[in-house]
Amino acid sequence: MERLLSGAAQLGLNLTPAQLAAFHVYSQELLEWNQQFNLTAITEPEQVETRHFLDSLALIPALASQEGISVSALLARNLRVVDVGAGAGFPGLALRIIWPRARICLIEATGKKVRFLEHVAQKLGISDVQMVQGRAEELGLKEPHRAGYDLVLASAVATLPTLVEYLLPLARRGGRVIAYKGSAAHEEAMCAEHGIRTLGGHLTKLIPIDIPGLAETRVLVVIDKVAQTPDGYPRGRGLPRKHPLGCKPVEEDEEELV
Repeated sequence: MERLLSGAAQLGLNLTPAQLAAFHVYSQELLEWNQQFNLTAITEPEQVETRHFLDSLALIPALASQEGISVSALLARNLRVVDVGAGAGFPGLALRIIWPRARICLIEATGKKVRFLEHVAQKLGISDVQMVQGRAEELGLKEPHRAGYDLVLASAVATLPTLVEYLLPLARRGGRVIAYKGSAAHEEAMCAEHGIRTLGGHLTKLIPIDIPGLAETRVLVVIDKVAQTPDGYPRGRGLPRKHPLGCKPVEEDEEELV
């Protein structure tokens, strides 16, 4: 876990021995389960540390800076957080390891991935993370998920014009949506602006982030929820992907997972 420890320090995060031990167990379980189930394309432990753990944790200093507070002040907040299309737990479960005060919900449509998340949480002794097997476009229509979260996250789920229809209905008014994106972030954001406004959001900022050990461009797209999402959104199964609000989505190597 040396790469994780040094990389986290570069991000301004001082991981404790207990947190490092938890990430070590997480990595071992991920790679073991991945031999039977297709959980991730990453198969080297060092790349798990960089591309999964550090990539997930980079949200914390970026969000603290956006809020104008210290990292420790952010981690002291008891926010309701949901990770949509959680997959193998990135970023949501990785964030929970260093942010125990957050009330985190992981939404994932694929049963084998939900079972993995439940298994890892049990191995880590984490009992307060909610695992929900379902699709965001359905869960976003009903309580307790609709307008139920302070912070809504997603990584590697869909292009932004589609993604905002999954995410914004879940955020409370005054809450925030953050999407982890790559080099196409600016173009996607332009395409998504109409949908963001329609769904009650405001495109606040695009934050480029440097992940230690990762050469690729990473951008956090920050959207504030300024008004209630109108009734009827998200639309029925498949429509946000087939007919996204606004312009045609930008092609990107991301899988539809919600």
